[in-house]
Amino acid sequence: MLRADSSEPGERGRGRIEINRGFVSGMLALLIGVFFSLGPGMAQSPNLDLGISISDGSLRGFYLAIGDYYGVQPRQVVDFRQRYRCPEDELPVVYFVAARARVEPAAVMNLRLGKMSWLDIAFHFRLTPEIFFVPLATERVGPPYGNAYGYYRKYGPSGDWRKIRLSDREVVDLVNLKFLSEHYRMAPEAVMAMRGRESKFVVINDGIRRNGGKGKTEKQGQNPKGKGNGKKKYGS
Repeated sequence: MLRADSSEPGERGRGRIEINRGFVSGMLALLIGVFFSLGPGMAQSPNLDLGISISDGSLRGFYLAIGDYYGVQPRQVVDFRQRYRCPEDELPVVYFVAARARVEPAAVMNLRLGKMSWLDIAFHFRLTPEIFFVPLATERVGPPYGNAYGYYRKYGPSGDWRKIRLSDREVVDLVNLKFLSEHYRMAPEAVMAMRGRESKFVVINDGIRRNGGKGKTEKQGQNPKGKGNGKKKYGS
């Protein structure tokens, strides 16, 4: 009797152990299921994907546009910006020069951190200032692009690239003009007009994006299909 009674609690104990194991396994399976079900949503979260808050919508849109245009993950753009403390407006320049020179963006940024100008960095990689310019449908170019296009039209046809003088700000303006006009398929003149009113390209990009990314090409010498109307392209 004593032996039989002493074995009964053991059976109940093993039963409880089995129940506990089943409970733990069930909870673990549930947690795994919840994790994977939230995975795609979490990947789309601005905080997780880009490392910035939803309130930074204009900045987030700028990073997304850079990533899409230059073929890099937006998260990499954010990491690069945070690692090198690169000004937002200069990020497109870094990726543009890196793509043209076929080097890593870090190689370009290291030269920039060494106090080298953007024009000298281009020359370092055996690139000419020609890469910074886009064709225009107008001869008259106002600030802040007038000086740069003046040099380009004077020395470009003869190939005297070393005589072209571009400040860092002018290179930034030119590359962002190329980036935004090509990414959103806008007439460059439309972006120029926006730059004349606003100095930050993060803000300019946000304005274009909120407008559906549509440029007024019909009013800039192009039809809606992006074909020219036969007028001369200056700076080409």
